[in-house]
Amino acid sequence: MNENLTMDLDTLLDNAKALCSGETDRICCLANLSALIMQSMPRINWAGFYLMKQGELILGPFQGKPACTHIALGKGVCGTAAQKNECLVVRDVHQFPGHIACDEASRSEIVVPLVYQSEVVGVLDIDAPIPDRFGPAEEAVLRELGAWIGELFAFD
Repeated sequence: MNENLTMDLDTLLDNAKALCSGETDRICCLANLSALIMQSMPRINWAGFYLMKQGELILGPFQGKPACTHIALGKGVCGTAAQKNECLVVRDVHQFPGHIACDEASRSEIVVPLVYQSEVVGVLDIDAPIPDRFGPAEEAVLRELGAWIGELFAFD
């Protein structure tokens, strides 16, 4: 792992908290967080959120190419992560049964459920154009970030 990536991961959560400090609108925070992730993590091509609404995931704030707008629970990486309430790291999306290809350039993906009061309220989804992009360091930081983001859903 290069030094800049380590520094970015080490400061991502602190930067996220600072960026949302004092802001009570969840969508504003998620929009800025998707931009922060896109700038902080090299070699990714999509970073954003899907939010749970009426039993399915609906596209939320993101950075990258246009994306799928509705994802059913259990479908694709995002729907599977939400249904199982578990972080999924996919080394090669072409090997994931039922992968939904919004951007053909994406090769690997990490999806972190966002949980508020024991309920999945959405997912953080990050794609990369290279296989096996997300290792244990990224997973640990993004899990911590996802846990913190879940608390933003108290803003209703």
